[in-house]
Amino acid sequence: MSDPGNYAGNADRSLGQLVASATAEVSALVHDEIALAKAEVRQDVKRGATGSVAFIIAGVLVLFAVPVLSFAAAYGIHNLGLGLAWSFLIVGVAFILLGALLALFAIAKFKKVKPPEKSIASAKQTAAVLQGVKPHPRPAVTAGASLPAVTTSGSTPSGKVVAKATVQDEASAVARSST
Repeated sequence: MSDPGNYAGNADRSLGQLVASATAEVSALVHDEIALAKAEVRQDVKRGATGSVAFIIAGVLVLFAVPVLSFAAAYGIHNLGLGLAWSFLIVGVAFILLGALLALFAIAKFKKVKPPEKSIASAKQTAAVLQGVKPHPRPAVTAGASLPAVTTSGSTPSGKVVAKATVQDEASAVARSST
């Protein structure tokens, strides 16, 4: 990019050159910002993937530990003097009760879930406002008519400008007729 502190060459530059330079610098700045955002997102995705893998491995290890701890609990109860079958039955019933309590807790939480009322109301309000919006009327320009031009050099607009304005006016006419 150019050095903004170098004002010696700026006095000789035309308005068009200054606009072109500013546009190029803004474009470069936007590209740099996008590249920075991509790098940050890429780094966050890597961290998230690593964390997810670690969480999955931890879940698998806990899942493998449940039967081992179940057997340990059953044999612990058996060591207290109760029969082995009764010990396993107690551990099984404990798991069923724990599962039932968690299911009741989940059902209670699901009953409290409500639709996003504020978002729905806002969307309905926006839709109502947009239904009443009409396109801004533009004066009709014919293909042979010339457009008034505001130029610093006193020249008239090129044929490209007239053609572009005609296309824009035709598009706005189509938009007005479709509403």
